Amino acid sequence: DKFDAPARFTRCLHHLQQQTPKVDMVLNGGDIVFDMNKENISTINDQWKLVQNIMKNECSLPVHYCLGNHDIWWYEDDKGQAIYGKKYALDKLQLVKPYYSLVKNGWKIIVLDSVHLDIDNTWYIGKLGDEQLNWLSDELKATDANMPVMVMSHIPILTALLMIEDDIVNKWTMLGGDMHTDTAKIINLFYRHPNVKLCVSGHLHMRDKVVYNNVTYLCNGAVSGAWWEGNRRETAPGYGLIDLYADGTFEEKYVNY
Repeated sequence: DKFDAPARFTRCLHHLQQQTPKVDMVLNGGDIVFDMNKENISTINDQWKLVQNIMKNECSLPVHYCLGNHDIWWYEDDKGQAIYGKKYALDKLQLVKPYYSLVKNGWKIIVLDSVHLDIDNTWYIGKLGDEQLNWLSDELKATDANMPVMVMSHIPILTALLMIEDDIVNKWTMLGGDMHTDTAKIINLFYRHPNVKLCVSGHLHMRDKVVYNNVTYLCNGAVSGAWWEGNRRETAPGYGLIDLYADGTFEEKYVNY
């Protein structure tokens, strides 16, 4: 590996496990492997074996995952493969569905599946789809109004990062693969549930923080930075460190390792 990625990923895992106070768990926001899309099965197997060996040997913390666009095997010319779509990654992660919830120390954590094929079936966009949006609505209704909620998605639900482009004046392009296309629906749902406090994401490999309707939206950079080639714009490789408190407040920072 010309980037020495396994050693750098291991360094990151050691760094976060040396934090004081001790970290309780890891939330992996997706792009767990380097890239599955259009790859052959032996390359995919090798990528997952590498990640799973590192996690087994170097991380003693519980980890909860969501799927990123690099964790999905899409190849429009070969849909007959058993591993097509999300099934391969879900099996590797021992997940029944790509979206789920858990409760930890008085907080509900909702993990979403934000990566879906676009209408032409050749690339992806960020959205939940009707079934998952209904599930999210039911999940929030079933959550005690006094229980604070944190949401994790791979693709940001809301971000200001798409406006940071060099030499662009008065014409920003918001690509459906960079931010959720159903943002308005999701924000409207959160507005009816004020116990939703925090949304975390990755995908863009940059760090930003947007607060809207009392919900904080964090895009927490990437462990790989610019895909192991230094900083992504001004954001260095790192991870988000978040303290969740019983009263629904939180503290967060972006940590370079």
